[in-house]
Amino acid sequence: MKYMALIYGSERDAEAGGEAAMQALIEEYMQYEAWLEREHPGKRLSSEALMPTPTATTVRVRSGKRALTDGPFAETKEQLGGYYVYEAKDLDEAILLAERIPDAKYGCVEVRPVMVIEG
Repeated sequence: MKYMALIYGSERDAEAGGEAAMQALIEEYMQYEAWLEREHPGKRLSSEALMPTPTATTVRVRSGKRALTDGPFAETKEQLGGYYVYEAKDLDEAILLAERIPDAKYGCVEVRPVMVIEG
């Protein structure tokens, strides 16, 4: 079954840490990726990091008319920063893979099954 791990963290805190902290976090992610490939080959189906929320555009369509808003959907303490999609046998295995995501130590990681739509 496919599971998505949504990574949330504080952009403000990340910026406050400076360049050295960002480089250290990138190194942690490289180690995590190496661990996934070594210990759980084929489990990571995809992953991406997102640009900061000021680059976001929110789209709404109401009564057939498009409305665009600069920025994310809502003001929150933590922002969606990226994701992983795993192939896991069950939720327990997906959690095992997600709990080692470096940002889980600073923000949170939401794990959800991916809905399969036949058709």
